[in-house]
Formats: sequence, C-alpha cells, structure tokens
Amino acid sequence: MFTLIFLFLLLNIPLLVSSIIRPRCFWRMKQNKDKDGDSLTGCYFYFFIGKWPVEKDYFNHILNTQSPTENKYFPLVLAFSMDEVNRNPDLLPNMSFVFPEGGFKTLKKLYSGMPLSEEYNRFPPNYNCIGFVMCILMLSGPDWATSAMVGIFQDHYGSQEFVQLTYGPFHPILSDHEKFPYLYQMAPKDTALPLAMVSLMLHFSWNWIGLAILDNDQGTQFLSHLRREMEKNTVCFAFVSMIPVNMHVYMSRAEVYYTQIMTSSTNIVIIYGDTNSTLALSFRMWESLDIKKIWVTTSQWDVTTSKRDLTLDTYYGTLAFAQHHSEISGFKKFLQTLNPLKYSDEYLARLGWMNFNCEVSASKCETLKNCSSNASLQWLMTETFDMAFSDEGYDIYNAVYTVAHAAHEMLLQQVDDGEEHYGNCLKLHSILRKTHFTNPIGEKVNMNQRENLQAEYDIFQIWNFPNGFGFKVKIGEYSPYFPVGQQLNIYEDVIEWSTGNRQMPPSVCSADCGPGFRKFLKEGIAACCFDCIPCPENEVSNESNVDKCVRCPEDQYANREQDQCIHKAVIFLNYEDPLGLALALMALWFSAFTVLILGVFVKHHDTPIVKANNRNLSYILLFSLMFCFLCPLLFIGQPNSATCVLQQITFGFVFTVAVSTVLAKTVTVLLAFIVTAPGRLRYFLVSGAPKYIIAICIIIQIILCTIWLGVSPPSIDTDAHSVHGQIIIVCNKGSVTAFYCVLGYHGSLALGSFIVAFLARNLPGTFNEAKLLTFSMMLFCSVWVTFLPVYHSTKGKAMVVVEVFSILASSAGLLGCIFIPKCYIILFKPERNSLEKIRKKTSS
Repeated sequence: MFTLIFLFLLLNIPLLVSSIIRPRCFWRMKQNKDKDGDSLTGCYFYFFIGKWPVEKDYFNHILNTQSPTENKYFPLVLAFSMDEVNRNPDLLPNMSFVFPEGGFKTLKKLYSGMPLSEEYNRFPPNYNCIGFVMCILMLSGPDWATSAMVGIFQDHYGSQEFVQLTYGPFHPILSDHEKFPYLYQMAPKDTALPLAMVSLMLHFSWNWIGLAILDNDQGTQFLSHLRREMEKNTVCFAFVSMIPVNMHVYMSRAEVYYTQIMTSSTNIVIIYGDTNSTLALSFRMWESLDIKKIWVTTSQWDVTTSKRDLTLDTYYGTLAFAQHHSEISGFKKFLQTLNPLKYSDEYLARLGWMNFNCEVSASKCETLKNCSSNASLQWLMTETFDMAFSDEGYDIYNAVYTVAHAAHEMLLQQVDDGEEHYGNCLKLHSILRKTHFTNPIGEKVNMNQRENLQAEYDIFQIWNFPNGFGFKVKIGEYSPYFPVGQQLNIYEDVIEWSTGNRQMPPSVCSADCGPGFRKFLKEGIAACCFDCIPCPENEVSNESNVDKCVRCPEDQYANREQDQCIHKAVIFLNYEDPLGLALALMALWFSAFTVLILGVFVKHHDTPIVKANNRNLSYILLFSLMFCFLCPLLFIGQPNSATCVLQQITFGFVFTVAVSTVLAKTVTVLLAFIVTAPGRLRYFLVSGAPKYIIAICIIIQIILCTIWLGVSPPSIDTDAHSVHGQIIIVCNKGSVTAFYCVLGYHGSLALGSFIVAFLARNLPGTFNEAKLLTFSMMLFCSVWVTFLPVYHSTKGKAMVVVEVFSILASSAGLLGCIFIPKCYIILFKPERNSLEKIRKKTSS
C-alpha cells in the first residue's frame, strides 16, 4: 500500500511543482528603428581558446567596437557565457575563451570576416607563438540559411579547421552529416511542436484553425505532422496559406493571402517558418493592419514588432511556444558591470525581454490591461529582476559550455597520453560528438543524442501595447515526457489575471451541438463543420458534438429535451386507477344485484312465472351471470401467470354456461308450443333433455380451452411501444386464433339462441319469454360485434378496459332483458303472478 502511495505522489510531482511555481512575466520596449526585425538578421561569431587569463574589462573593450547598427543581443549573450566559463576554475584551467575584435559579422560580411581569408590574416593558421589553440570555433544563426552559408564557405578553407555550432531553430537540412559533417545544432527538434499546438487547441476548444507556412520542405513537413495530429483530434484547417519563398511570386499573390485571412471565420492562425522570409513580411503586414486574430507560433516570432502600436486588447495577441529552460541569473548584472551608463534597463529592454514580478503587479492592478495602460518605465525598472534569455540565447549559452567541456576533456586526454591536441580539430570533433554534461542551471546536455531529443515548451502570451511597451506572460507548459493527459499544463489563474477572463475567444467552424442533438456531417466539408439535428425518437445524447445518438433501453424513454433516458412508468389497470376502481365497483354491484334477483326467484319459486320458465335453468343462468360479473375482477390488478390463464379460461367457461343456458331455455320454449302429441319430441321435452345442451356446450368449450392451453397459453407481456413513456403490463392472449375461436363459439351459441327465440316470439302463452330472450341475444351479439373493431383500435390498458366493459355490458344485457321484467311482476304486480288470476283470464 505504501508503495502505491509513493508511486502516485511521484507521478504527480510535475503537477504539484508546476502549481506552486510563480508565473513568469516580462516586458520590453520597441526598437527605435524604422526597420523592424533587425534583431533577426543572420550573423556568425568566431572565437578561440587562449592560453592566458583575460582582463576584467576585456569584453567591454570588444563589445564597444561593434557597429551600432548591428544586433547587440547575441554578442552580449556570447560574452556573458564566455565570461562565466572563464571564471569557472573547474573548466579549462589557465586557459580562456577569447572574442577577437571583428569576431562578430553579419552574413553580408561573411567572406571578408573569415579568419583565414586574405583580408583577415591577423591570426594565420598554426601560428601558436602567442598562445592560441587554432581550432576555430564558429557560432552561426539564428536562421538556418546563415548557418548553411557559413558551412559552405568553410569548405573553401578546409572545414576540418572549424567547429561550427548553430543557435536558432533546429532545421533538417543542417542535420545532413554528409553535407555538414562538422556542424552541430544546439536546438532540439520540433517534432513535439505539432502535438503541443494541437493540445493547446483542444484545451481551449478550438477546432477551426488557420495556418500560414513557407512553401518549402520544412513547411511541408510541418504541415504533414500538424495535419496528422489534427485529424486524430478532429481539429480542422480553415485555410492553409503556403507563402512562396520567392519574393516576386509572393508579391503577385500577397492580396490573395490577405483576403484569405481577412475573410476566414477562424480566430486562431498558426505561423511557422523562418523569420527572415516572405512569411515574416506577411506577418508584419497582417499585424500592422490590426487583424483581430490570435497568432500561435514559436518564440522566434516574438521579436517582431509592428510599425505602429496596436489597439489595447488583451484578448488578442500572440501565443508563443518557447523551449523550456531554467532561469539564468546574472546576465543584467554582468552587462551593467561592464558599462553601467550604456547598459541601462531601458537600453536592455530594447534588446530583449526583461523579467518582472507578476505577483507585485497583480497586487497593484487586477488585470494586466490595467497595468499596461498605467505602466511607466520607472515602475517597470523598479520591478525588473533580470534580463531574460531567448531560445537563441540558451543555444549560445549551451554551445559555449559544450565547447568548454569538450576542450577540457581533450586537455585531460593530453595529460593522460602525453600528446598535444591543441590544433587538432578532428580530435575535438570526436570528443564533441560524445560530450554530455550538466550545465550550471541544472539542465543535461547530451550531444550524442541531441537530434533524438524532443523539446519541452513554455507557452507565453505576448501583447504589444501603446507607447512601445511589450508584455509577455507564461501561461502554461508542455512536456512530451509526461503521461498522456498531463502533458499540457495551463495556468488558468494567470490567464484570468492577464486577460480578465479565463476563457479565450472561441474558434469553431460550427457551434456546438448541445445535448439532445447530434452532428450531421455534409459530404465534402471538413469534419469540424456540421449541422445540428435533433436525435431520432427515443434516442438521446447527453454530451456535446456527438456523432450518433444512443437509443434508450426498452424500459426507458427519452425526455422531451432528449438528453437523458427516463424509466418508463409501469402501467396496468389497477384498483388505484379511477377507471379500474369504477369497473370493479360495477362488477361487484352487478354481482350483488344478481344475487338479489336469485334470492327473489328462490323466495317465489312456487309462483307461476318462476315455474313457467323452467326455474332450474333460471337458477343456472343467474349463477353463471353472477360469475360473469365477477370475472372482470381477474382483469383488474397487476397481471401474473395465474391470472392471465384464469382470465380467458374463466371468461370462456362462464359465458359458455350462460349462453348455452339461454339456448336451452329458447329450445324449451319452442318445444313446449310445437309438441302437442305424444312422441319422441314430447319425450325429449318431458325428460328434461334440453338440459343436456348445456353439458354438451360446456364440453366443447373445455376441449377448445384445453387445445388453447396446450398450444399457446396466455402469458404476461410488456408493451413498451404502444404508449410513449409507459410500459404496459398486459396478458398476452397466447394463441390469437384460439381466442377468436372461443369468441366465435360464443357468437355461434348466441346466434343459435337468437334464431330459436326469434321463431318462438309470437307463440301464445301467458309467460312466454321468447321475446325477452330474443332481445337479450340481440343485445349480446351487438356488444361483441362492436367489441372487435374497438378492441383492435385501442392500445395498452384501454384494451383491457374494452374487454372488461364488453363482459359487463353483455352480462348486464342478459340479466336486464330476461330477469328484470319478471322481477317487476313478482314484486310490483303480484296479481299477475296468481294462478287463479291466470285461470280466470284464460277462461274468459
């Protein structure tokens, strides 16, 4: 358990550390030059290792000889790095890096500035009497073209006499060891940059991105890698502008690129390429026109300033990916020690970024916008900590230390084997390729695996404000070495302080499809551009931008918003339902009323009206009708296997008894009037044979029910589709054919009874009930003929209600038509039920 806790804390160390690191903030002032971007002019340095200590003001003398129009930042970094090595007693003892006068040249002065050219013969080859180790150390950059040009010129003088290191972005052309065998790139590859940028897009929910790159191999390779990462994460290109390298071709198409970026709906544009190219020209033009976009690029582009101050808008600016480095302290102190008057904070702020305390500024103003609008140079200088290193500065710093460690190793080998390697550049190359060390700021440098390393990035947000001020705030970092999902770390509180809001401007092709909707992609259109359509019936989506809605389970249904599934209500005809309660009370009332009529008939069983209509058949009919009225109670309440079987069997049996009894009564009436002489028919009537009709009909019904139960008996069924939002529990009839056979059998018995009763309706007799039987059968048949279409047109528990109502109505029809008139005579007209009265009426 302790081990698991330890591993968990170990894995979360990066997040814990990043959460307590104070955010880094920077400020600078715009160059007072008409030509922006001078700081990116290609240049190179050469320096040597001298076998004597240098004076304290050595670098001051060298730097003061530089032309005022040339960039001062790179030689200042080089001088700082060389001085730090020279003062290190553990590196190159009794030796020093020297930076000769004229050791810094721009690309325009490449040939004349070469130390082996005819114009520069101050230090001829192998001239060691003054103590130089004549392996010439070259630093070139920041653009790859300068380094490539320097490398090509070295071939004219013997490339083995040089060690060339580059500062500036990594470029694949310079990694060609056949073409540049003695060239070393200090910057790591940008292979992780596309994934880092896409991770940032996903964090801010941006999926509609513009891209501007140079139309060359490097731009094409970056586009390929970026497109692969974007396709994995459904991020799309709003446009891709491939800017021609050729200036004449570019000028002919410049208006097209401008229109493309102005008309695009995206708020995010990625800029990637060389900073001294046609792409840089485009970027300066777009920025100067105050195009409201967020520019996502690398740190090399943060030195480009517009020719006029931008509108104060903290929502828009530049998001720059810079290589992650620890802080190098003492740079400003070193410069101001050389020349306090010249290297003031204001002067240094025009060369690069100055570090200031975010916490102090945050305490003085709620947002950076308020700070910047009220900022003064004096306030910023009081808050300045040090001068920050750019990516190129870090490369120069590491390059100096790399050469120092390699040369130091060469000296150690000289002591071991007793041979001198001062002028042997090949020996230095062989050692340099294997050099690995930890620099003073704690970072490991391994030249053997330099090209295999993936860069870690700090993410900065940069603004150019009025009055020439520029501000930069670190808002996050990215490391490809962290676990997936933890590689990007954004400082939300810093974004809120710097912009006044945690949210960045949106950049999407289509608005999000909210819950209850799904994306509908159009053919031939980017995957980020879609329409939103509602989910189909009974399907839901509880997330945004889903491709497919999810169907609810059978026991659930989609709510009106179609963003969640709700459990369906289980519905059946129960006693708590007003309709179910009403039907149950009706069934009980009719049953009680039937018992009451039966009691009346039993009490007056000796009266002529009871005896004249075959009182035994009347008793049977009343008993069967009582059970017919009680039968609907099996249909009310939650169904189970037993009640489902009893519903149909009981219904079929008791109705067969009732209708067959009516048939027996009609046959009895008919035979009583048509049989006047002794014979078989008279014997049939006297012997009570009509009662056998009931038994035969019941036996047929039992056979039908047995077949029904054997083939496909009734069972419990759930109907989840008939009524929206409800699961109706009903009894499945099982075999529908058997059910209709039972109904058909009842109908045939009723039809037979109706025909016989109709034939006997006009026969004479005081208590001839043929007319009553005719009306009862006509009502019975009408109810069940009406039942069929109504039953098939209803769903759910309404079907049960229709069946129950039909049972009650048909039973009430038999009871009312046959027995109510007789009860009326028995109870309210007793004189008509007297035998003497009947005889008097007959004799008269």
